Amino acid sequence: MEPSTRLASIQLNNATISFDDRFTLSEIDWTIEPHQHWVITGANGSGKSALAAALAGVGKIEAGTVQGLPERVGLVSFEVQAELIAEELKKDDADIMDVVSLGTPVSEMIFEHCQDAELAGELVEKFGLTTLLDRAFRKLSTGETRKVMLIRALANKPDLLILDEPFDGLDVDTLTMLQAHLASIIESVPMVMVLNRFDEMPDFITHVAYLDKDRPEPSQGDKKRGDKKGGEKGRLAFTVDRRDEAAFNELYQLLHLKTTDLSVPEADPAHQLPALDPNQPLVKLKQATIKYGDTVIVDSLDWTIERGQHWQLSGPNGSGKTCVLSLITGDHPQCYTNDIFVFGFQRGNGESIWQIKQFIGYVSTALQWEYRVSTSCRNVIISGFFDSIGVYTKSTDNQQKIADQWLDLLGMKTRADQPFNKLSYGDQRLLLIARAMVKHPPLLILDEPCLGLDDMNRQLVLALIEKICEGKETTVLYVNHHTEDRIKEIDNHLTLDKNH
Repeated sequence: MEPSTRLASIQLNNATISFDDRFTLSEIDWTIEPHQHWVITGANGSGKSALAAALAGVGKIEAGTVQGLPERVGLVSFEVQAELIAEELKKDDADIMDVVSLGTPVSEMIFEHCQDAELAGELVEKFGLTTLLDRAFRKLSTGETRKVMLIRALANKPDLLILDEPFDGLDVDTLTMLQAHLASIIESVPMVMVLNRFDEMPDFITHVAYLDKDRPEPSQGDKKRGDKKGGEKGRLAFTVDRRDEAAFNELYQLLHLKTTDLSVPEADPAHQLPALDPNQPLVKLKQATIKYGDTVIVDSLDWTIERGQHWQLSGPNGSGKTCVLSLITGDHPQCYTNDIFVFGFQRGNGESIWQIKQFIGYVSTALQWEYRVSTSCRNVIISGFFDSIGVYTKSTDNQQKIADQWLDLLGMKTRADQPFNKLSYGDQRLLLIARAMVKHPPLLILDEPCLGLDDMNRQLVLALIEKICEGKETTVLYVNHHTEDRIKEIDNHLTLDKNH
């Protein structure tokens, strides 16, 4: 087949597209060139199917522009499938028809809705539908219905083919056949697919678009009312050229963290932390004040952190965020002149700093600067069992197993023996968070964990924090000052202001 010249570039310029009151695609900037084949992917609820449908002209353009949409689009999706079934079921309405409708036969559904009857016939045979041509469309199984829709789309000579989860519900032989057929038409038909599984991505895909849920900072009024004005929102976080191997691998890792069923690995039963009183808060500050001479950094702060109560601490530079953290960890000299209760200890009553620190996992940019030893990814995680930088004590088989489970969660299981100092800055940060979590500390303090990270690596770190917050044993204290880096599992917020 000759390369297609019918389709010009499709351009979405700062486009906001609404789908009733349910969902809105927000400020989408995206260009699809005629020779490109895209996969749209992302977390559940991020708008993958909505963006695919928008390319078929579905949705209302509220702002920005959408240009270059082709006249003939082949769209296969669960939504279109459901609409076709619903139309068929209407024919059973006894108030409208005097006789029971047999429904539209498969042959009519295919051959009266295609441009290339010869191709449709070939595909009917390839998909194994020859014996079903006289059967009513609504009597087909879900997989058979999907096959009919694929044949209709492929035989309609589309200028653009949009396939939303095209491989779901297909048996192995049909899946192989469909992928081979799609590969045979890549020179003539640009394709856009929605896929959740990266391992199903065909080799001919050239680019990937990653969507994420929009994370606007709710107003105080919205928090009180629980408003969800305008429904959910999705945004195009970034696009990746498949030839960019490093960026493509980072995207794979992000999707793994976002969609994997893996949970936070269990703690090592041979290295259990002392039990804490479940009736006591983890941290309680009463009228905590930090000042240097006449300069007050923190003024009369009351703050209680209960078990399982994840917090985000934010504020401008100089507002005292790090000072407050150091009161909790015992690293600030004024922690003994304040009324501070931490993990059952009243500060200043004879406890050692190590009695406090054993219950805390801590990650910061400063720690990453200090972690300069040349050791493997696995050993970085294992070092968390010993609170050391590097491993100087022989680890147990179970500790190595747990470290490997963390690497699996991070999408890094094939990189266990790679040297830590050769990794990207973002991968190093992920490993240090795993190191802090390996003992399942009651409190995990993440001090500006996204500092210095590019957008992709920031998303990776945020995804890991969300995964940790979904667990039950560790309370997360997350420090940042960027509203766009909110974590959906964190409902408690403390904002510090400058007092000078």
